[in-house]
Order: sequence, then C-alpha cells, then structure tokens
Amino acid sequence: MKKLNYFLVKLLQFVVFAVFTFVVLAYFGAMVLLPLDAVAILVKLMGVVGINGFIGALIAIPAVGYLCLMVYKTPGLCKMIVDTGVDLIKTGKAKVDAFNPIADAVKG
Repeated sequence: MKKLNYFLVKLLQFVVFAVFTFVVLAYFGAMVLLPLDAVAILVKLMGVVGINGFIGALIAIPAVGYLCLMVYKTPGLCKMIVDTGVDLIKTGKAKVDAFNPIADAVKG
C-alpha cells in the first residue's frame, strides 16, 4: 500500500510539473506570437481596404516593429513581463518541490 501511495504522490507531482510547464511555455509563446498575429491582422485589414498582401506586409512589418520598439522603450514594461514569466517558473518549482516531503513521509 505504501508503494501505491508513493506512486500516486509522484504521479500528482508529475501532473503539476506538466501543468506549470505548459503554462510557462504558453506565456512565453504568446509573447512571441503576439507581434506575428498583429502583422497578420494588419495585412488582412489592408487587404480589406484594397492594398495588395505583399504591399500590406511591407507596411505592416515596420508598423508592428515600431509598436514593439515603443513597448521596449516603456520604462519597466519589458522587465515586468519577463519577471511575471520568471515568477511563474519559481512558483511551479516551489509547488513541484512541495511534493517531496509528502513523498518521503509516505515512503516511510
């Protein structure tokens, strides 16, 4: 019975690890995909207005680059975004490590 309880604790520890890994990857992935999505939306919007897709992309890429530069130059914003992701990583590690004393107690 002790082995089964130990296995269940380790299984839950792995599930928590997998969830936090997914959340961190989704967070940083969204930070990468947001500018790409903004470019795609601007190209489609220019297509509705009547501007060709290639010409729209030539206009949208520098426009989104300028917006990214504005975000980068905003004092403390980039640091806050990265710190939020690092806090997610630290929280996940703390929660995964919290299972170790429980597993040791169950293992006996």
